[in-house]
Amino acid sequence: MEVHHHPQVEKKSFKEYFLEFIMIFLAVTLGFIAENIREGFAEHRQQQEYILSFYEDLKTDTAKISGVIGFDQKKIDAFGTLAGCYDSVSKNIMSASCMLNFIKNSTTDLPFQITDRTLKQLANAGGYRLLKKEDADKITEYQSAFNLLQDFQATVFQETQDNVRNTYNQVVNFKANVLMKQSKPGSGLDFSDKDITTTLLFSNDKVLLNKYFNELLLYNRITISHQRQLNVLKQEQIALIDYFKNKYHFE
Repeated sequence: MEVHHHPQVEKKSFKEYFLEFIMIFLAVTLGFIAENIREGFAEHRQQQEYILSFYEDLKTDTAKISGVIGFDQKKIDAFGTLAGCYDSVSKNIMSASCMLNFIKNSTTDLPFQITDRTLKQLANAGGYRLLKKEDADKITEYQSAFNLLQDFQATVFQETQDNVRNTYNQVVNFKANVLMKQSKPGSGLDFSDKDITTTLLFSNDKVLLNKYFNELLLYNRITISHQRQLNVLKQEQIALIDYFKNKYHFE
């Protein structure tokens, strides 16, 4: 009978096992470190993209807010003759032409809305955790400042605007209202048309007229307050632009 001899396997020493363990451990550890570094670079790049995007939004917002401030200023300038006009109309209902500029500047508002594309990304994608605390704090403070303005626009400003519109519909003659609605560039009509000025008021109701002028006065004050808040927010925008520009060396 043949006897088969199994090849003799040389046993590894403890030192060899230990070296293999060290090599596997180092390979796993280095792989983990490399992955962390890769994720760190990716998060840093994403952070830079968020900051740059918000910076561009701010520059857009400063242009938009300047337009709204100018829009409000036209209203405020128009209401500079409110008291004198009231005296004229109270004495003679046919002297209502001075009211046309008030009507023109109290029919519409132009609320300010920030460019929120980056803010939505930060909120929806959990992007705030990638930002440095100081950067995140400044962005959230800016959003909070806008939220206060937005609340004012949606409540106090809108309510005042609604009151003026409602009383306007009681004060103004239907025929004159139609003519004013038709008064568009190229139509051949404007707010100085005789048919409008002579038929502007529906009645000689002094109580209603007084109510309308009081509402216009309040509307003017609210517009001034709105413009003041816009100017404060604009200064915050400018300060934020300077902050991010200097910190991240944006052009």
